[in-house]
Amino acid sequence: MKLKLVAIVAVSVMALSGCATITRGTNTTFTVETMPSGATVATTNGYGCLATPCTFKMPRKSEFTVTITKPGYKTYTGSVVTKVAGSGGAAMAGNVLVGGLIGAGVDASSGAMLDLVPNPMKVTLEPEGAAAPASQPNS
Repeated sequence: MKLKLVAIVAVSVMALSGCATITRGTNTTFTVETMPSGATVATTNGYGCLATPCTFKMPRKSEFTVTITKPGYKTYTGSVVTKVAGSGGAAMAGNVLVGGLIGAGVDASSGAMLDLVPNPMKVTLEPEGAAAPASQPNS
């Protein structure tokens, strides 16, 4: 009888571990939109597309650089970072409260509690030869 109870408790703890991993997953969609559209996108983690707008399925825990090119426009390079998501943080707190330290560790290591920022990445491309914006005096 005790063995059966221990088995039920163990299965329950395992089921509750990794709440964000289960509810949010370890991947998310990442979108790049440009004005004008039709730009080429390359990321430092190996993803890319030939024409914007485009969407990739990315690991939530990846931080990377995005390079956007289009003939007649200046190349744009920007960074995408990770941030703890509101729902990811809530799942992590739930893990800790329920005693699922294993689940908290799984969520932290898998990246399930993170979001990519900015997402979507919206970029207005500058035409080549356009004057750089004048710097504003400090007040």
